[in-house]
Amino acid sequence: MKNIDNANIARSRGFTLIEIMVVMVILGLLVAIVAPNIMGRSDQAKVTVAETQLSNIANALDLYRLDNSHYPSTQQGLEALVSKPSGSPEPKNWNADGYLKGVPEDPWGNQYQYVSPGREGPYDLYSYGSDGNEGGEGDAADISAWNTGK
Repeated sequence: MKNIDNANIARSRGFTLIEIMVVMVILGLLVAIVAPNIMGRSDQAKVTVAETQLSNIANALDLYRLDNSHYPSTQQGLEALVSKPSGSPEPKNWNADGYLKGVPEDPWGNQYQYVSPGREGPYDLYSYGSDGNEGGEGDAADISAWNTGK
């Protein structure tokens, strides 16, 4: 009976230093492989969020036009989707509930740009991207409502 008890005690002493180091090396390799892939996706995720928000704003603008026969003017801006705008053109059938709960900022903390009438359609709706300036490449490129797949 004493031999069995001694064998159980020897097996339950814990991990050796080598076993712990092997596990640490494996974890380090996993982090080295996975972390760059996850970290590089945050910029692309922000672009996707901007495209989704632009699509939602464009849908709200279309509803506004259906109710009022025109889009808000540049001066009335996107705020016309939240509260009834003043000025011309006057919205005759503005929805009392509004069209958006609030005008979102783009994922980089900047205002979306709205111009009506636009160069590409009845209005231009876009974000300047991560750099906040017109033009750019990659995640700094401008993102338009007309190139989001809407």
